[in-house]
Amino acid sequence: QVQLVESGGGLVQPGGSLRLSCAASGIDFSIYTMGWYRQAPGKRRELVAGISSDDITNYVDSVKGRFTISRDNAKNTVYLQMNSLKPEDTAVYYCNAKRFGKIRRDYWGQGTQVTVSS
Repeated sequence: QVQLVESGGGLVQPGGSLRLSCAASGIDFSIYTMGWYRQAPGKRRELVAGISSDDITNYVDSVKGRFTISRDNAKNTVYLQMNSLKPEDTAVYYCNAKRFGKIRRDYWGQGTQVTVSS
C-alpha cells in the first residue's frame, strides 16, 4: 500500500521559516518525480516545487529564491524548506509522487496546513 505522509506544517509569522517533510512508503521512491502542491481556500491547486529522479528542480515563480525542494532517497523522503514566508503562502500543502513512462502512477498525501499570519 502506497502512503505519502506529510509533516512540518503549522502557524508561522511573516518572514519566518518552516520545513515540510513527506515520507513515502510502498513505492520505489528513487524513480519517482516528487512534488509539493498547495491549495488555498477558493483557489486551484498549484504546483509549488518539483524534483525529478535525477534531482532536476523546478519552482513556481512566486516562491523562487525562498523555497527549496530536496530529496533523500535513502530515507524515502522529500523536503520543502520554506523561508521568508508571506501571508499569501497560506494553504494546504500536498505531497505528490509521479511515475512516468509505460507504467504511470500518481499518488497524493493527505496534506498539511501552513498558515502565515501575525
